Amino acid sequence: MTTRPVPDATVSRLPLYLRVLVELADQGEATVSSDVLADAAGVSSANVRKDLSHLGSYGTRGIGYDVAHLIHEIRQALGLTQHWSILIAGVGNLGQALARYKGFAERGFRVAALIDVDPAKVGSRIDGMEVRHLDELPKLVRAERVAIGVIATPATDAQDVADRMVQAGLRSILNFAPAMLTVPEGVTIRKVDLAIELQILSYYEQRDALRELKGTIGKPRGVIAGS
Repeated sequence: MTTRPVPDATVSRLPLYLRVLVELADQGEATVSSDVLADAAGVSSANVRKDLSHLGSYGTRGIGYDVAHLIHEIRQALGLTQHWSILIAGVGNLGQALARYKGFAERGFRVAALIDVDPAKVGSRIDGMEVRHLDELPKLVRAERVAIGVIATPATDAQDVADRMVQAGLRSILNFAPAMLTVPEGVTIRKVDLAIELQILSYYEQRDALRELKGTIGKPRGVIAGS
């Protein structure tokens, strides 16, 4: 693999390529074309070839890419050849669902710690793991070698939790809370806002509904009714 930095836009697409490649491998496919990967990521095949060239993979004209080799290259580029420990802050409904999600382990991540401040939750167990108090965060980060912090708290608590994660030495944070967080330079934060995603889908749903409505205007009643 090349040691040159991979562009952020390429990094964001690599997990999409990887998902398709793993599915193809499970189906016994040995090669894949750039067109198939392009469809999965919603980009052009030229984009795919450029993305993969950053990993030093160029494929074979008329054949495509070797699936097994490309899986290895992408996993290596994403740092998935080792397991990463993650800590989840906030064990409400979302936090508990994340804690129980088996897909993390399949993709190279281990839920190493759960924390909260609610006395009713601290000390309880989720999938055999004890929920610890937020004040124990620095100790847990060191003991479990946590690499990534996940925030699943209410929006009002998210910034304080992010600050504590940074103070504990975490440089990578995944934020599910509906809040814009500020972190120092050198700390990477990714935001997952389910409400925003639903609003985007609402736009497309409304657009398609309007198109269908416009398509019926001026047509005979029998056509509209499907008769």
